Amino acid sequence: MSETTNPQGKEYLAGWTPWRIKRYWFYGLVTVLSLVIPWIQIDGNHLFLLSFDKLKLHLMFVQFDMQELYLMPFLLMILFIGIFGITVLGGRVFCGWMCPQTIFRVVYRDLIETKLLGLRKRIKNKQQEPDYSKVENKIKRVVALLLWTGLAFVAAADLMWYFVPPEDFFAYIQNPAEHPVLIGSILVIVGFLVYDVIFLKENFCVYVCPYSRIQSVLYDEDTVMAIYNPNRGGDIYNESKEKVFTKQNDLLSVNPNAECTTCESCVTVCPTHIDIRKGLQLECINCLECVDACTEVMGKLGKPTLVEWSSEKETLFRKGKTDYFRPKILGYIAVLVIVSIVLAMMGSKKEYMLLNINKENRLYSINQTEDGKVRVDNAYTFLLQNTLNEDHEYYFDVIAPAGMEGKIKIDQPAKPFKVKPGVVKKKVVVLYTEETLVNDDRKDTVIPITIRAYAIDAKDKVIVDRQSTFTFPRADLLK
Repeated sequence: MSETTNPQGKEYLAGWTPWRIKRYWFYGLVTVLSLVIPWIQIDGNHLFLLSFDKLKLHLMFVQFDMQELYLMPFLLMILFIGIFGITVLGGRVFCGWMCPQTIFRVVYRDLIETKLLGLRKRIKNKQQEPDYSKVENKIKRVVALLLWTGLAFVAAADLMWYFVPPEDFFAYIQNPAEHPVLIGSILVIVGFLVYDVIFLKENFCVYVCPYSRIQSVLYDEDTVMAIYNPNRGGDIYNESKEKVFTKQNDLLSVNPNAECTTCESCVTVCPTHIDIRKGLQLECINCLECVDACTEVMGKLGKPTLVEWSSEKETLFRKGKTDYFRPKILGYIAVLVIVSIVLAMMGSKKEYMLLNINKENRLYSINQTEDGKVRVDNAYTFLLQNTLNEDHEYYFDVIAPAGMEGKIKIDQPAKPFKVKPGVVKKKVVVLYTEETLVNDDRKDTVIPITIRAYAIDAKDKVIVDRQSTFTFPRADLLK
């Protein structure tokens, strides 16, 4: 087989866009979204914010109190089930296209080291490290480290904005002595990013990240991944994963139909330093760099790539087309839909006021009014919290059972009271009645009531009901 360029090669590659370029555009989109999302607000509420500072959760522009963190498990379920489902469908596409580790390494290696400073000669050669014995390269490496450190501070700040909103973040960092946890967190994140991206590199993906260890459990023969086609290219490795061919002539002497040129472009371009022709390997992050490399080489020969983003079923076993919507994938979609619906339903029950009612130890008190009537008092302690961002005035109504409507009234507080945002207000509430609610000579009667609390200036929105009781004494105590 000749390695000379086929005259039809240029036509074959016409209109072809490398996956690497598509990934760059996608990385740009992900980066812009991650930087912009913390700044988006509606009525002071963020799209997503888990504020440890103010003990609030903002989700889809709705603010939840920390007592409502029962929503977080559903968010985590959506995250992990989504990643697992994507893995079953498209392999480690999350690692190659969305993982911050991969994006940061591309920014440092491809942009800073290669394009800006020229430490690496070609983006397509990721195996050869720069020669740091040269003074010029040592200086460039220091510059690269400084550039990345600056970007690491931006990345650390961006991460913190999901826990400390930008409007508070920039105010806090102006007084670092008063916010040591925030400053310390930023410095730790920056230190980790510098070590990880510059020194640990893809070893994080290979040795540290647990995701690579569980991917093989999730894969099936329809999982789409970067895969070498030995049916066309020929077997470069034997069954023991030992390399048996390094030259094209040797390969052709055994298999005259083998199309692999043994150029090893797919090897030199791999960021995790693997040979895709060896088969499925946990180090593969599905970045598709090897697909680009082989597409370009084989395209110049007027042939389709030997490394495809395909499935074992379609490429290796040749059992037919990849089944994308198989039962396993439909199962993941169903679970995601169910969890999302449950999350939406629970989130829609958001209460804009938190109210806890505790009845005092003394069941009741009996007093005589100035006009000679007998009055029964029940005392309660109300703990009320305003979970909105503005002040509101609150008051209560008492809803008694049928036949007792309007007979249980409020004595204290006598008028509405103001509660500031985020403040827990303690109020002693006294309910009374001057009516004979029950005539029972043997025992006290516990009457179920509903306390309806509301904001006077936003009653259509801020209103909650709580169940409680009113204890009415036995008849002989009223005489």
